[in-house]
Amino acid sequence: MIHTTTIRSELDFHLKKTGLTINQFAELSKINSGTLSTIIKGVRPIAMQQLDRMVAAMGLPEGSYYELYADECFAYPLNWRRLKPFLYRCAELDKLDLIQKVVRYMTDNLAYVPMLFDTAEDLFNQGKNSAAAIIYESVAESEKYQHSERLALCHYRLFTISLGHDQEKNLREATKFEGFVERLDEVDQLDALKDLANTYLSLRQWGKVDEMAEEMGRKATIQYKFYQTSRYGIHKKPKQPLFLYIIYSHLLRSAVCDERGEYEEALKYVSLYSDLSWVVEDTEEAQQIKERFKMLVVANKYLYQLMMGNFDILPDYVAYIEQRESQILPALIKIVQAANKHDFNVDHILQKFERHISLYTEKKGNTGSYTNQVVAVQYTHFMIELAIYHIGCQRYGISIDYILKGLSSAVEIHDDDATLKCVRLFEQLRHISSVEAQHRYNILISEVQRE
Repeated sequence: MIHTTTIRSELDFHLKKTGLTINQFAELSKINSGTLSTIIKGVRPIAMQQLDRMVAAMGLPEGSYYELYADECFAYPLNWRRLKPFLYRCAELDKLDLIQKVVRYMTDNLAYVPMLFDTAEDLFNQGKNSAAAIIYESVAESEKYQHSERLALCHYRLFTISLGHDQEKNLREATKFEGFVERLDEVDQLDALKDLANTYLSLRQWGKVDEMAEEMGRKATIQYKFYQTSRYGIHKKPKQPLFLYIIYSHLLRSAVCDERGEYEEALKYVSLYSDLSWVVEDTEEAQQIKERFKMLVVANKYLYQLMMGNFDILPDYVAYIEQRESQILPALIKIVQAANKHDFNVDHILQKFERHISLYTEKKGNTGSYTNQVVAVQYTHFMIELAIYHIGCQRYGISIDYILKGLSSAVEIHDDDATLKCVRLFEQLRHISSVEAQHRYNILISEVQRE
């Protein structure tokens, strides 16, 4: 005879092994003795809380018998009151395989899809992204032939969860999600477009940044005008004040013009977010946003004049950023870029902020601002700009160190463009590089070749 292992058989074996009576185990587990008796007899199913209490009373690790519990759930008619707490406990204990098993079984019945989606949303808001992603994927698969808002939201969440340091993967995920934006609620579209624009910004896909920013600004402007005149008000609040999406659109488009070398056009976009008299919100949050953009107006006016070759404003620009710690590193990156563009010496600036640059290099750009993707790319390209600058000053040893730091970061985030730039720069200096530098370089190149 074949004996199937069940939670009941395990409990029965434990009682016999320890010599405990049902009443004694009931006291240990804080489960009613009558309830325990009916559980052992198989008269009633085991609730999630009861299983955890039984496991604790048996002195077993948290999550023991969860596989058996999943099988038992499927032996009875599906019961959401039992399955929901089980999914949450599996998420807490990182039992992702079990979540996948349960969810796949449940999505065979489309009636459970809305409840599973709500659970995924709750887990996502709790930061349990891996568990939430499994459920989103199953819900999306169940609704792949529907043109529903829920399907679009699943893809939006999966896009958000998937973003990381791997730039190749980020590009694939952004491209995959982009087609679902229009199916989202009009308010969610703004956040989706902002997130896509930021992702393309980190990928240095300037055409896409401009496209997303323009669409975000257009949609936000329509909504802002409508809700100022509508007597019904906003049906759903976006993550940020509505006016921010409009001015952030202008900020992004000015950054695109900067990268394209269209500095006069960039200044036109600066003028669009310099006058915020049309903003009706007067909350503390709105005031803080206005103050932040006032600083950006001043900084970016200096910046774009500098990029046009007007180095007469450099002392004023430096004096301005000195008083604003958060502006120093972004400004230094552009100052070095401008120096390389116009063959200008900024040694005195680099010496002045040597501590900031050293700290930035040690932390690999992690200054606590911007998204992780933007930070990683910004760090990589700053290392390259510093390398180019020191080559121009014939400080080759320093250049090689920056090249290798830039290459290491580029390889880590799969930034092919930056990797090629670093390779070209190092090959120019290979003949004067140390044995140690060549060894570090060869290790990094071997990593690229393995991929």
